[in-house]
Amino acid sequence: MPRPPANDAERRSPLLRRADQATVAVLVLAGLVSLAGYWFFQGGHRGGMIDIERAEPLRADFVVDVNRADWPELAQLPGIGETLAKRIVEVRLADGPYRDHDELQRRVRGIGPRTLEQIEPYLAPIAEDGMVARN
Repeated sequence: MPRPPANDAERRSPLLRRADQATVAVLVLAGLVSLAGYWFFQGGHRGGMIDIERAEPLRADFVVDVNRADWPELAQLPGIGETLAKRIVEVRLADGPYRDHDELQRRVRGIGPRTLEQIEPYLAPIAEDGMVARN
């Protein structure tokens, strides 16, 4: 015959039964083993995982054709915001395509020599009139 509980601590039942505790322990252990396996196969043991705090920033090189680009593309250029990008497109639509990059400085108010120098590495070359194929 089982002995009666001696105090309040013995009278209270545990939150989980022994079998449930064992199940939780097995599931936690399986999760830890899975996490360790993922780390190993992703190259963590070789130092192959990227620490985002120490990663080198990536640089994306792009070029923009001022005669085809819409203002959102032009706004990505250094020193060119939304207003100036929209002005570049408006001038192009009103007066025709640009024949060279220097025309940006001459035709678009707000683009000076310094701005042109900043954006020129990102501008696609403009073909000469005789070098463009026609439909």
